[in-house]
Amino acid sequence: MNATATVAPVGPQYMRALERANQVRLARADLKRRVALGEVDVGEVILGCPWQAESMAVADLLMSQRRWGQTRCRKFLSQIPMSEKKTIGSMTDRQRRTLAALLTSAERGRAWGAAPWVTDSLTTA
Repeated sequence: MNATATVAPVGPQYMRALERANQVRLARADLKRRVALGEVDVGEVILGCPWQAESMAVADLLMSQRRWGQTRCRKFLSQIPMSEKKTIGSMTDRQRRTLAALLTSAERGRAWGAAPWVTDSLTTA
């Protein structure tokens, strides 16, 4: 009889799970810090969906931007039928593209209904 031996991973399962959770937590904190500093664009994160953002809620990522709180996030996501708790990894390609396009237009001020005199004064100055 040929018996194959499997090599058991070192350490109990709960310790490996704790290690993995800490890795994800630290990677997310770094990602959110880079978003807050403006080094990484939220639209790129949503389109690219890196491993550390797969199970992150959309609201958590949006609120990591400067000047984005819970109210602004809710108003922004109310433009499209998407829950704040939707994870980035579970979004469809269409949802990703729509959200990234809305974020781009929000950066330009169009999605927030900027007053015409504000945009006119910026273009004429």
